Amino acid sequence: MSETFPALDDRHLRQPDLDALRPSFSSHKLRILILYGSLREVSYSRLLAHEARRLLERFGCEVRIFDPRGLPLPDETPTSHPKVQELRELSEWSEGQVWVSPERHGAMTGVMKSQIDWIPLSVGSVRPTQGKTLAVMEVSGGSQSFNAVNQMRILGRWMRMITIPNQSSVAKAYQEFDGDGRMRPSAFYDRVVDVCEELVKFTLLTRDGSSYLTDRYSERREDAAKLEKRVSLKSV
Repeated sequence: MSETFPALDDRHLRQPDLDALRPSFSSHKLRILILYGSLREVSYSRLLAHEARRLLERFGCEVRIFDPRGLPLPDETPTSHPKVQELRELSEWSEGQVWVSPERHGAMTGVMKSQIDWIPLSVGSVRPTQGKTLAVMEVSGGSQSFNAVNQMRILGRWMRMITIPNQSSVAKAYQEFDGDGRMRPSAFYDRVVDVCEELVKFTLLTRDGSSYLTDRYSERREDAAKLEKRVSLKSV
């Protein structure tokens, strides 16, 4: 006996599409945006961001790093502010992102949160970050902690990003970089390599199929209802 699901609207159900799950791979370089969360002159999150940039470029990616200096607080100015526009355009350009924050008072920094808050959850019917990959890293001055990366994971999920399983937390960061700002060989460095490598793999696997992976029944129903309402109003 077949089961019925009276609450479902069959018009908006879609069966798994194997062709959509195996799209043709794009040939251009992966586009990765890196954000870091400190304005200090000697910023270990910025040094780690540049270390990640070097690794990602070694893996064949096109990488851009956003400089948060001059970015106003969220809602302090209109979104037409040049730094806000720069950040939003870079986020839209990217196919994957890396967020690197210091841990301060057991949390990510305000500088880091402000950047994320300026990236919109939606623009009209488009969700700009949906389906993009995300890797999270943190630096701390003391013993190893995971508060900042855990918070950033929550934000990534809220923004409907594909946050990769691996992450990096660099303890006593002042010991992990040399006088030239390069990360010293260590287990911490190996983990950073792991994270960058994994981000590249996940981005390659998902970037061409992200629209299919994030296509949802509930949103199809909602969009159809809005369309029906507009058509109904026009016919009045």
